[in-house]
Amino acid sequence: MVNEKIKIKTENGQTIEVVVLNKSANRIEVVLGEGVHSVRASLTPTRNEMAYAGTIMGREIVYERSRAQVQADIDRLDPRLKKSR
Repeated sequence: MVNEKIKIKTENGQTIEVVVLNKSANRIEVVLGEGVHSVRASLTPTRNEMAYAGTIMGREIVYERSRAQVQADIDRLDPRLKKSR
């Protein structure tokens, strides 16, 4: 099984690659780190729906893709989900 990875930006401008656990247009669940030291986070759309934001250990993280772009990615990867809406 291939894990999907996305790049998120931290509040100090660093870019980190994280593993996606669950992805929908309303929420993206990610894991930072591996093994015992891994941390989970949920990213939700911002008010203007131009990015996803969340926190890990009190620090803000941002995934800079709009809700429409994420929905298009989901539809492209699994067209069966598009029919179920």
